[in-house]
Amino acid sequence: MTDDSADEPIDARAGKSREAETAAQIRRAKRNQRKAWAEGYLKGITTLLRPGDLAVDLGANMGVVTAELAATGADVVGFEPDPVTFSKLKARFAGVPNVTLFNAAVGVATGTVRLMRGDGFAENPDGASVKSTILDGGRGINAADSVEVALIDFPAWVREQVAARGSIAFVKMDIEGSELDILEVMDREGLFENIRGLVAETHERKFKELRDRYKALKADIAEHQPSGKINLDWI
Repeated sequence: MTDDSADEPIDARAGKSREAETAAQIRRAKRNQRKAWAEGYLKGITTLLRPGDLAVDLGANMGVVTAELAATGADVVGFEPDPVTFSKLKARFAGVPNVTLFNAAVGVATGTVRLMRGDGFAENPDGASVKSTILDGGRGINAADSVEVALIDFPAWVREQVAARGSIAFVKMDIEGSELDILEVMDREGLFENIRGLVAETHERKFKELRDRYKALKADIAEHQPSGKINLDWI
């Protein structure tokens, strides 16, 4: 087997290398821009939250966002499926009365589900835990390293909270692909109407077969929801 690139002119190869580096720089710049926007948005949200409001952190992980939300005095509910990560999350918020934590994944059904961990979880659980997912086929996932976890029907949970409280102030959603099913149901059933603000990181780059559904969802939300209320471009 031959390496055809060896026959390619050096200038051409250098040009391709420069193009690849430029594309990588553009991606990094866009990500940094999204990160700065997300930090500013969260700062604005925490300024508006008050005691008695309900804020929800889906994919709480180590509790970075949970802590910022809790500092406002709002009631904060965090969901984190991985038992290893959850034990650290629980220890961090032990004795914080306005934080309630669930060791569970969220979806559109109730029961149990297989949580698959990211490559390198055994060596670096803190770093790799952000990749854990309940969806098959994701990049960087070691399906052999998995654990059964509880699954909560999040749209049903939202309906219960709205019935009890009238509204949910804020939802942050970073759940490695599981957001798509949930957001489609919430969009279809009008559940965004009683949520004042929601941000979600979508994962179409990791799950190519879902890209058309993501595109359709984003178009529908852009058409029917006020600008900025439902933002699907979280970090």
